[in-house]
Amino acid sequence: MRRRTLIAAAGVAVLHPRPASAHVAVRTGLEIAASDNWDVLRDGPLGVVANLTAVDREYRHLVDLLHAAGLPIGGIFGPEHGFRGSQRVGGSSGVDARTGLRVYDAHRATHDQWVAMFTEAGVRTVVFDIQDVGARFYTYIWTLHDSMAAAATLKLRYVVLDRPNPIGGRAFGPMLKPGFTSGVGLKEIVQQHGMTVGELARYYNSEFLPAPVRLEVVPCEGWHGGLFAADTGVPWVMPSPNMPTPDTAAVYPGTCLFEGVTSISEGRGTTRPFELCGSPDLDHRWRDRVAEHELPGVALREAYFVPVTGKFADRLCGGVELHVTDRAAFDPIRTAVAMLVEARKLPGFAWRDDNPGRPPFADLLFGSDRPRTMIDAGASVESIVGSWQDELADFDRWRQPYLGYPRSLA
Repeated sequence: MRRRTLIAAAGVAVLHPRPASAHVAVRTGLEIAASDNWDVLRDGPLGVVANLTAVDREYRHLVDLLHAAGLPIGGIFGPEHGFRGSQRVGGSSGVDARTGLRVYDAHRATHDQWVAMFTEAGVRTVVFDIQDVGARFYTYIWTLHDSMAAAATLKLRYVVLDRPNPIGGRAFGPMLKPGFTSGVGLKEIVQQHGMTVGELARYYNSEFLPAPVRLEVVPCEGWHGGLFAADTGVPWVMPSPNMPTPDTAAVYPGTCLFEGVTSISEGRGTTRPFELCGSPDLDHRWRDRVAEHELPGVALREAYFVPVTGKFADRLCGGVELHVTDRAAFDPIRTAVAMLVEARKLPGFAWRDDNPGRPPFADLLFGSDRPRTMIDAGASVESIVGSWQDELADFDRWRQPYLGYPRSLA
């Protein structure tokens, strides 16, 4: 049963931002907290859950700023790719060379491991600052969930320094269903959630945690759901090795689905991951068939590329490059479904299914087996996208009490 509780009843303190202004650059929660002399973080020792994206407008890192200000830090907790971004896949434990502080590898940590790490570090307040990209299968939002749950168990304070959602405030796509949970989706949210990490924290606190944590969100100032990364003036730091630009983030909630297909590269190993998709067996005909769907907000270019790593490394691939032309009209998941529908009609198409006893990876990304089975059955793009509209509307309604920013495009 879903818990519809007031935010105040969930133990959440909400600091309200000023209205957005076209003449004022967006300020992140980090910058707001720094301008208040870190008063919200004075109840230490601190446990800092962060990665390389936790920087201010001058690219100074949160941990370095807190350390210089003399705030006690019990430990740093690094997610996937590590705290300073020095790990290609997982995190690593050790000592931060710059500050001498203890770093814990929190990637894929269980609840008990989180509790043990926080306890060993002597944490009283947890602070989270990581740039999300707006997709359910981007693992940092589940680092947020799991660290909140551990903090609730230990009755710690939990402070989120909020950042803009770089792909805006609209939600798209299907809902995660029971039986399809994994490291790329732990709880029932839609594929492109359209929320900031601060808003997600409020949602988790009331909807998913067995007991609420003492949550405080330091919001952004000047952001609303009609703003995208390029509109904000917030520095872009690659949050993971294959997320080089905001253009990547814009298409990622859709074209990441090609990670669930063995016969088509999602562009890893190129300078345009997720914007390029293709294989040695594809050419202009795939692009032309997808273009017949007249997808809104995107132009499709016939493209050829040679990945240096990943699928089809060192082999010439033909396929599609996506160019988002209207961010407000673009639906990355509809676009990817159209690409999958047309690719499925071509010889050699194959879903990834390399984990015996678990659903195919595409099902974990979609959140259920329904889209994949509909694609296999030859369903139209309209019927596939239409199949999740009711649950998307439900999610949009459920999230309303936890939204801290306007969703207007104006």
